[in-house]
Amino acid sequence: MKKSQHIILSIEPGSIAEEMGIDEGDCLLAINGKEITDIFDYRYLVQDEYIEVLIRKPDGEEWLLEIDKDYDDDIGIVFENGLMDDYRSCHNKCIFCFIDQMPEGMRETLYFKDDDSRLSFLQGNYVTLTNMSDEDVERVIRYHLSPINISFQTTNPELRCKMLNNRFAGRALEQVKKLYAAGITMNGQIVLCKNINDGAELERSISDLTAYLPHLESVSVVPVGLSKFREGLYPLESFDKEDAKEVLRCIHGWQEKIYPEYGMHFIHASDEWYVLAGEELPEANRYDGYLQLENGVGMLRLQMDEFAEAMEEIEQNWDKYDRCGGELSVATGRLAYPFILDMAEKMMKMFESLNIHVYAISNEFFGEQITVSGLLTGQDIMRQLQGKKLGDRLLLPQNVLRSGEDYFLDDVTVGEMEKTLQVRIDIVKSSGHDFVHTVLGY
Repeated sequence: MKKSQHIILSIEPGSIAEEMGIDEGDCLLAINGKEITDIFDYRYLVQDEYIEVLIRKPDGEEWLLEIDKDYDDDIGIVFENGLMDDYRSCHNKCIFCFIDQMPEGMRETLYFKDDDSRLSFLQGNYVTLTNMSDEDVERVIRYHLSPINISFQTTNPELRCKMLNNRFAGRALEQVKKLYAAGITMNGQIVLCKNINDGAELERSISDLTAYLPHLESVSVVPVGLSKFREGLYPLESFDKEDAKEVLRCIHGWQEKIYPEYGMHFIHASDEWYVLAGEELPEANRYDGYLQLENGVGMLRLQMDEFAEAMEEIEQNWDKYDRCGGELSVATGRLAYPFILDMAEKMMKMFESLNIHVYAISNEFFGEQITVSGLLTGQDIMRQLQGKKLGDRLLLPQNVLRSGEDYFLDDVTVGEMEKTLQVRIDIVKSSGHDFVHTVLGY
């Protein structure tokens, strides 16, 4: 029988793998005599206290390594393919899919639609369950992999088939019952589309999903993102202020019902709803530990609270910071702009010699209905900052760049932007602490 081969990209320093002589370029063939299909198998098999690992060296020599370790300890191997298998693409044709709303000519990876449950465990991606076989669900249950993040959209089976353009999309919801019965931790997401799954349908979905408490820990409601590239796609409308107020009324009403019994708020509105409605953001304790930050739920509240903490720390250590000053600029998306401006003004009030210019960048590339900074392009930022007062440094949020790289969505590099705008660029992480320290140069 031909053995599966998983090439090792690197070994973590000081790890068990390094101690056992495993090197980058080696191939993992089996653990405890069992072939590894993908990361599900690997994570499950490697957790035992005693394991036998079969490695093949580049010269073809095979090593069978006996490893004693603490239960659940990783052995420190990083694979070339994080999934240890081919990525599964999405077979749905969702009426709200943002990838279908992108123009031609961008890099190829931006057009890949993933719907791979394994990425849910590895990277926190949300999956529709339509790509999961019964065997996949059984493996999740057998290995007790948690949490899994699920894109529900609606619990109405017929409507879900319509929204996902998949005749099996309604039936896929049956998998949730199996996961719940097995005690698998879940998080959910509802992408809300006006006059489709809002109103009474949203009420129904929330009501149905409460049946999966407490294993379904949280569900976020986010507005559909609509770019200007929608020719030939399903006609969708944008939400207005009154729509946003109604969505919040619905969500807050359910929170009041759920919290007394479960001690959690469960259903959460993304930050966009509060900004659009012109309402105050909830306090930190309403976010249940910020389980849905990646969906923009509580990100602004967390940032503001961290900013307040950082400012208080400065007041308590004033001698270290009292000489801070200079002129700099900050660019962000229109959603976060008023909050960033407020923070900048508070810092300038504390530091009289500090001058911060804050600019809201409109998304001309995708369309002005897209207001988050994570979808800003380098060309929009450069075009709109040309001729503006930028000072000695320009601060940009980390999410405008590809993860771990210095490229924007449109492949403009940080270096190219620095050259065009003639200013040094500093990248700010998402926390309020990082904002304060980057502004002050610490």
